[in-house]
Amino acid sequence: MKVFKFLRYLIETVIIIFFFFIFKIIGLKKSSFISGKIFLVFGKFFRSQKKIENNLKIAFPNLTNIEIKEHISEMWNYYGKVFAEYIFLNDLRKNQKGNIQINGIDILNKLKENNERVIFVSGHFDNFELMAMHIEKSGVDLAAIYRPLNNIFLNKIMVYLRKNYICKNQLVKGISGVRDSFKLFKEGVSLALMIDQRLTEGIKVDFFGKNAATTTLPAQFVKKFNAEIIPVYIFRDKNFKFKMKINRPLNFDENENLESITS
Repeated sequence: MKVFKFLRYLIETVIIIFFFFIFKIIGLKKSSFISGKIFLVFGKFFRSQKKIENNLKIAFPNLTNIEIKEHISEMWNYYGKVFAEYIFLNDLRKNQKGNIQINGIDILNKLKENNERVIFVSGHFDNFELMAMHIEKSGVDLAAIYRPLNNIFLNKIMVYLRKNYICKNQLVKGISGVRDSFKLFKEGVSLALMIDQRLTEGIKVDFFGKNAATTTLPAQFVKKFNAEIIPVYIFRDKNFKFKMKINRPLNFDENENLESITS
Protein backbone atom coordinates (compact mmCIF):
# COMPACT_ATOMS: atom_id res chain seq x y z
CA MET A 1 0.00 0.00 0.00
CA LYS A 2 1.32 3.44 -0.89
CA VAL A 3 2.34 5.63 2.04
CA PHE A 4 -0.18 8.37 1.21
CA LYS A 5 -3.09 5.92 1.01
CA PHE A 6 -1.96 4.19 4.22
CA LEU A 7 -1.88 7.52 6.11
CA ARG A 8 -5.22 8.60 4.65
CA TYR A 9 -6.88 5.37 5.71
CA LEU A 10 -5.33 5.63 9.16
CA ILE A 11 -6.50 9.22 9.65
CA GLU A 12 -10.00 8.35 8.43
CA THR A 13 -10.16 5.47 10.91
CA VAL A 14 -9.01 7.64 13.84
CA ILE A 15 -11.63 10.28 13.01
CA ILE A 16 -14.43 7.71 12.76
CA ILE A 17 -13.40 6.01 16.01
CA PHE A 18 -13.43 9.45 17.66
CA PHE A 19 -16.99 10.11 16.47
CA PHE A 20 -18.10 6.63 17.54
CA PHE A 21 -16.69 7.32 21.00
CA ILE A 22 -18.57 10.63 21.26
CA PHE A 23 -21.77 9.10 19.90
CA LYS A 24 -21.66 6.29 22.43
CA ILE A 25 -21.49 8.86 25.22
CA ILE A 26 -24.35 11.09 24.07
CA GLY A 27 -26.69 8.26 23.03
CA LEU A 28 -28.54 7.14 19.90
CA LYS A 29 -31.13 9.90 19.63
CA LYS A 30 -28.70 12.83 19.82
CA SER A 31 -26.05 11.01 17.77
CA SER A 32 -28.50 10.31 14.96
CA PHE A 33 -29.56 13.96 14.79
CA ILE A 34 -26.03 15.42 15.01
CA SER A 35 -24.50 12.96 12.57
CA GLY A 36 -27.27 13.67 10.06
CA LYS A 37 -26.53 17.40 10.23
CA ILE A 38 -22.76 16.85 9.88
CA PHE A 39 -23.21 14.79 6.73
CA LEU A 40 -25.70 17.34 5.42
CA VAL A 41 -23.13 20.13 5.75
CA PHE A 42 -20.04 18.31 4.49
CA GLY A 43 -21.66 15.92 1.97
CA LYS A 44 -21.70 18.59 -0.75
CA PHE A 45 -17.90 18.67 -0.73
CA PHE A 46 -17.58 15.02 -1.77
CA ARG A 47 -16.47 14.30 -5.32
CA SER A 48 -19.54 12.10 -5.81
CA GLN A 49 -21.90 15.09 -5.49
CA LYS A 50 -22.01 15.75 -9.22
CA LYS A 51 -22.50 12.07 -9.98
CA ILE A 52 -25.45 11.97 -7.57
CA GLU A 53 -27.05 14.93 -9.35
CA ASN A 54 -26.57 13.35 -12.76
CA ASN A 55 -27.99 10.00 -11.62
CA LEU A 56 -31.10 11.67 -10.20
CA LYS A 57 -31.62 13.50 -13.49
CA ILE A 58 -31.37 10.20 -15.38
CA ALA A 59 -33.76 8.35 -13.03
CA PHE A 60 -36.20 11.24 -12.54
CA PRO A 61 -35.96 13.55 -15.58
CA ASN A 62 -39.00 15.59 -14.48
CA LEU A 63 -37.46 16.74 -11.19
CA THR A 64 -36.58 20.40 -10.91
CA ASN A 65 -33.15 21.52 -9.72
CA ILE A 66 -34.66 22.54 -6.40
CA GLU A 67 -36.25 19.10 -5.94
CA ILE A 68 -32.96 17.40 -6.83
CA LYS A 69 -31.15 19.45 -4.18
CA GLU A 70 -33.85 18.55 -1.64
CA HIS A 71 -33.45 14.83 -2.38
CA ILE A 72 -29.67 15.07 -2.09
CA SER A 73 -29.95 16.88 1.24
CA GLU A 74 -32.32 14.21 2.53
CA MET A 75 -29.90 11.51 1.33
CA TRP A 76 -26.91 13.01 3.19
CA ASN A 77 -29.01 13.40 6.33
CA TYR A 78 -29.96 9.72 6.19
CA TYR A 79 -26.36 8.73 5.49
CA GLY A 80 -25.36 10.52 8.67
CA LYS A 81 -28.01 8.76 10.69
CA VAL A 82 -26.92 5.34 9.39
CA PHE A 83 -23.30 6.17 10.22
CA ALA A 84 -24.18 7.00 13.83
CA GLU A 85 -26.32 3.87 14.18
CA TYR A 86 -23.36 1.54 13.57
CA ILE A 87 -22.07 2.06 17.09
CA PHE A 88 -25.56 1.25 18.44
CA LEU A 89 -26.14 -1.97 16.48
CA ASN A 90 -26.18 -4.00 19.69
CA ASP A 91 -28.87 -1.73 21.17
CA LEU A 92 -30.93 -1.90 17.97
CA ARG A 93 -30.64 -5.70 17.95
CA LYS A 94 -31.74 -6.01 21.60
CA ASN A 95 -34.69 -3.67 21.11
CA GLN A 96 -35.57 -4.78 17.62
CA LYS A 97 -39.31 -5.07 18.22
CA GLY A 98 -39.36 -1.46 19.34
CA ASN A 99 -37.39 -0.17 16.36
CA ILE A 100 -38.51 -2.27 13.39
CA GLN A 101 -42.08 -2.90 12.26
CA ILE A 102 -42.27 -6.01 10.07
CA ASN A 103 -44.68 -6.62 7.23
CA GLY A 104 -44.53 -10.28 6.20
CA ILE A 105 -43.34 -11.84 9.45
CA ASP A 106 -45.46 -14.88 8.60
CA ILE A 107 -43.10 -15.61 5.70
CA LEU A 108 -40.09 -15.71 8.02
CA ASN A 109 -41.98 -17.86 10.52
CA LYS A 110 -42.84 -20.36 7.78
CA LEU A 111 -39.20 -20.56 6.68
CA LYS A 112 -38.10 -21.19 10.24
CA GLU A 113 -40.79 -23.80 10.95
CA ASN A 114 -40.10 -25.72 7.74
CA ASN A 115 -36.33 -25.22 7.96
CA GLU A 116 -36.35 -23.87 4.39
CA ARG A 117 -33.40 -22.20 2.68
CA VAL A 118 -33.99 -19.25 0.37
CA ILE A 119 -32.21 -16.34 -1.29
CA PHE A 120 -33.08 -12.92 0.15
CA VAL A 121 -32.39 -10.09 -2.28
CA SER A 122 -32.41 -6.38 -1.54
CA GLY A 123 -30.54 -3.12 -2.09
CA HIS A 124 -28.84 -0.46 0.00
CA PHE A 125 -32.03 1.11 1.32
CA ASP A 126 -31.49 3.37 4.34
CA ASN A 127 -30.00 1.27 7.17
CA PHE A 128 -29.83 -1.89 5.07
CA GLU A 129 -27.84 -3.71 7.78
CA LEU A 130 -31.00 -4.10 9.86
CA MET A 131 -32.59 -6.42 7.30
CA ALA A 132 -30.05 -9.22 7.74
CA MET A 133 -30.02 -8.53 11.47
CA HIS A 134 -33.74 -9.12 11.82
CA ILE A 135 -33.84 -12.14 9.52
CA GLU A 136 -31.12 -13.89 11.50
CA LYS A 137 -32.59 -12.91 14.87
CA SER A 138 -35.96 -14.28 13.77
CA GLY A 139 -34.37 -17.74 13.72
CA VAL A 140 -33.46 -18.13 10.04
CA ASP A 141 -29.94 -19.51 9.56
CA LEU A 142 -28.40 -16.87 7.33
CA ALA A 143 -25.20 -15.87 5.51
CA ALA A 144 -24.66 -12.41 4.00
CA ILE A 145 -22.35 -11.40 1.17
CA TYR A 146 -20.57 -8.08 1.70
CA ARG A 147 -18.16 -5.90 -0.25
CA PRO A 148 -15.00 -5.13 1.77
CA LEU A 149 -14.27 -1.44 2.35
CA ASN A 150 -11.25 -0.01 0.59
CA ASN A 151 -9.96 1.22 3.95
CA ILE A 152 -8.39 -1.90 5.47
CA PHE A 153 -8.57 -0.52 9.01
CA LEU A 154 -12.24 0.42 8.82
CA ASN A 155 -13.03 -2.85 7.10
CA LYS A 156 -11.83 -4.79 10.15
CA ILE A 157 -14.12 -2.72 12.36
CA MET A 158 -17.07 -3.25 10.04
CA VAL A 159 -16.52 -7.01 9.81
CA TYR A 160 -16.39 -7.18 13.62
CA LEU A 161 -19.65 -5.22 13.97
CA ARG A 162 -21.41 -7.26 11.30
CA LYS A 163 -20.35 -10.66 12.63
CA ASN A 164 -21.26 -9.81 16.21
CA TYR A 165 -24.45 -7.78 15.80
CA ILE A 166 -25.87 -8.33 12.32
CA CYS A 167 -25.19 -11.78 10.85
CA LYS A 168 -22.47 -14.16 12.04
CA ASN A 169 -21.90 -15.68 8.59
CA GLN A 170 -20.20 -12.95 6.54
CA LEU A 171 -18.99 -13.86 3.05
CA VAL A 172 -16.63 -11.64 1.08
CA LYS A 173 -17.90 -10.63 -2.36
CA GLY A 174 -15.94 -12.39 -5.09
CA ILE A 175 -15.12 -15.90 -6.26
CA SER A 176 -14.38 -17.18 -2.75
CA GLY A 177 -17.64 -15.73 -1.44
CA VAL A 178 -19.64 -17.36 -4.24
CA ARG A 179 -17.98 -20.70 -3.54
CA ASP A 180 -18.71 -20.42 0.18
CA SER A 181 -22.29 -19.36 -0.49
CA PHE A 182 -22.97 -22.50 -2.55
CA LYS A 183 -21.42 -24.63 0.18
CA LEU A 184 -23.50 -23.07 2.95
CA PHE A 185 -26.68 -23.19 0.87
CA LYS A 186 -26.20 -26.92 0.37
CA GLU A 187 -25.95 -27.21 4.16
CA GLY A 188 -29.32 -25.48 4.59
CA VAL A 189 -28.21 -21.88 5.17
CA SER A 190 -30.18 -19.08 3.51
CA LEU A 191 -28.34 -16.29 1.70
CA ALA A 192 -28.76 -12.50 1.83
CA LEU A 193 -27.53 -10.64 -1.23
CA MET A 194 -27.45 -6.97 -2.22
CA ILE A 195 -28.12 -6.91 -5.94
CA ASP A 196 -27.17 -3.25 -6.39
CA GLN A 197 -23.50 -3.69 -5.47
CA ARG A 198 -20.97 -2.36 -7.92
CA LEU A 199 -19.75 -5.05 -10.29
CA THR A 200 -17.00 -5.21 -12.87
CA GLU A 201 -18.44 -8.37 -14.39
CA GLY A 202 -21.83 -9.99 -14.92
CA ILE A 203 -24.46 -9.65 -17.60
CA LYS A 204 -25.24 -6.22 -19.03
CA VAL A 205 -28.82 -5.02 -18.60
CA ASP A 206 -30.57 -1.84 -19.64
CA PHE A 207 -30.71 0.34 -16.53
CA PHE A 208 -32.28 3.74 -17.21
CA GLY A 209 -30.97 3.59 -20.76
CA LYS A 210 -27.43 2.60 -19.81
CA ASN A 211 -25.73 -0.80 -19.78
CA ALA A 212 -25.07 -1.89 -16.20
CA ALA A 213 -23.22 -4.98 -15.00
CA THR A 214 -25.68 -7.07 -13.00
CA THR A 215 -25.16 -10.10 -10.77
CA THR A 216 -26.38 -13.49 -11.99
CA LEU A 217 -25.98 -15.15 -8.58
CA PRO A 218 -29.70 -15.33 -7.67
CA ALA A 219 -30.44 -16.87 -11.09
CA GLN A 220 -27.66 -19.40 -10.56
CA PHE A 221 -29.30 -20.56 -7.33
CA VAL A 222 -32.68 -20.83 -9.06
CA LYS A 223 -31.16 -22.92 -11.81
CA LYS A 224 -29.00 -25.15 -9.61
CA PHE A 225 -31.21 -25.58 -6.52
CA ASN A 226 -34.65 -24.40 -7.67
CA ALA A 227 -34.23 -21.84 -4.89
CA GLU A 228 -36.93 -19.38 -3.92
CA ILE A 229 -36.03 -15.70 -4.26
CA ILE A 230 -37.52 -13.40 -1.60
CA PRO A 231 -37.22 -9.60 -2.08
CA VAL A 232 -36.79 -7.56 1.11
CA TYR A 233 -37.10 -3.80 1.61
CA ILE A 234 -36.61 -1.39 4.51
CA PHE A 235 -37.21 2.33 4.98
CA ARG A 236 -36.93 4.81 7.81
CA ASP A 237 -40.32 5.72 9.19
CA LYS A 238 -39.14 8.30 11.72
CA ASN A 239 -35.75 8.95 13.32
CA PHE A 240 -34.48 5.43 14.12
CA LYS A 241 -37.83 3.69 13.68
CA PHE A 242 -38.02 1.48 10.58
CA LYS A 243 -40.54 -0.44 8.51
CA MET A 244 -39.38 -3.64 6.83
CA LYS A 245 -41.21 -5.54 4.11
CA ILE A 246 -40.72 -9.28 3.51
CA ASN A 247 -42.24 -10.02 0.10
CA ARG A 248 -43.68 -13.27 -1.20
CA PRO A 249 -41.24 -15.49 -3.14
CA LEU A 250 -40.83 -14.60 -6.80
CA ASN A 251 -42.38 -17.06 -9.23
CA PHE A 252 -40.41 -18.26 -12.25
CA ASP A 253 -41.98 -19.95 -15.24
CA GLU A 254 -40.65 -23.50 -15.62
CA ASN A 255 -40.14 -22.81 -19.31
CA GLU A 256 -38.29 -19.56 -18.65
CA ASN A 257 -34.78 -19.75 -20.08
CA LEU A 258 -32.18 -19.07 -17.38
CA GLU A 259 -29.27 -20.39 -19.41
CA SER A 260 -28.36 -17.00 -20.87
CA ILE A 261 -27.99 -15.39 -17.45
CA THR A 262 -26.31 -18.19 -15.52
CA SER A 263 -23.40 -19.14 -17.74
